[in-house]
Amino acid sequence: MEKIIPRWEWRTFGDDLSKGEENIKKYGESRDRVSKEIYILSKNSNDNTKIRDELMDIKSPIRINEDTGLEQWTVLAKSAFPIHINDLALVYKAFGIKLPYLDKDEYSYKEYIEDLIGKNPSLKMINVEKNRHGYLIDDAIVEIAEVKFNEISTKTIAVEHADMEVVLKTIEKLGLTEYKNVNYIKAMKQTFGLEY
Repeated sequence: MEKIIPRWEWRTFGDDLSKGEENIKKYGESRDRVSKEIYILSKNSNDNTKIRDELMDIKSPIRINEDTGLEQWTVLAKSAFPIHINDLALVYKAFGIKLPYLDKDEYSYKEYIEDLIGKNPSLKMINVEKNRHGYLIDDAIVEIAEVKFNEISTKTIAVEHADMEVVLKTIEKLGLTEYKNVNYIKAMKQTFGLEY
């Protein structure tokens, strides 16, 4: 895995983010991409655990700035399938769940989904579709996206950068300060009535 640089992230969700969208779109054409992911929500953790591009992806918040509410996230692992027991130990740590007794060293994608995740009452899988529109504004990554949590549609806007001050200046420049900062896990847990 390439060197990971933790990024400060600001994100908001809502059905009407038109004011923010208009300000962002003034900065030119977007880089568009569509993705389908499976997020795995845990009752015991707020780490960002998902399957993307056939990899088990784990992101964790390492710092939260109390003054601004911004969160600094880092990638902990990207594990391919079949997934090895050593990687599963990291996954279950991110879930905040004790690693169960496993009767073999590797699990296929299907076994992982059906036997390990699907049968665990502390975990909930959410199918997420994203139609993402990315911009680079003052060196910050800015994104507008239409997303679906299972069949529930919403929109999101995000600003990310390794430097917290760049994120804060970009949020202000784009007129986004009126929107509440909510990460993906919190948004999904609120949507499905889970504690965050």
